[in-house]
Amino acid sequence: MEKDNNLFKDNLHAVGKLKYVQDLKSSDINCILCEILADSEKVEVLKIYQDDTMAISLNLYPFNPGHLMIFPVRHIVDFRELTEPEIIRLSYLIAKCQDMLTEMYNPLGYNVGFNQGKAAGASIEHLHLHIVPRFKRELGYIDIIGKTRVLVEDVHSVYKKMKTLTPKYFDKNE
Repeated sequence: MEKDNNLFKDNLHAVGKLKYVQDLKSSDINCILCEILADSEKVEVLKIYQDDTMAISLNLYPFNPGHLMIFPVRHIVDFRELTEPEIIRLSYLIAKCQDMLTEMYNPLGYNVGFNQGKAAGASIEHLHLHIVPRFKRELGYIDIIGKTRVLVEDVHSVYKKMKTLTPKYFDKNE
């Protein structure tokens, strides 16, 4: 019998995510990001920053250590709904997140973008932007789906580090 080296067969599995999603669907939670904004005990909150217009949270099921999401405080689903000040603030926060991630991990690049709508892969109906640090000799998304994924640092460890760096990069009074 030939050994199957593809651990994940046809899919990439995020251990624990199915139960988490099922628990959310069976609860009274309408929007996980709105719950994060409210510091709800109904969801795991890994928020590192929030001001009057935007919030930043670690992704609970990251592609890489430091995988962040930036999202508006207002519940919207389409980029075109952002106001000009929100777009300016979002752009500023992208740069600050990259500065912080560069200090923490010194990645060689970043994936920065939205998955807007279910057909585009959005699993949350609240507009959010992903920032994923990328590293040398790392597999790309297609390779990851077909093979395996090893996260070298737990999301909770990353969260503790980011919380200590947050005041350096994000000042609510700016």
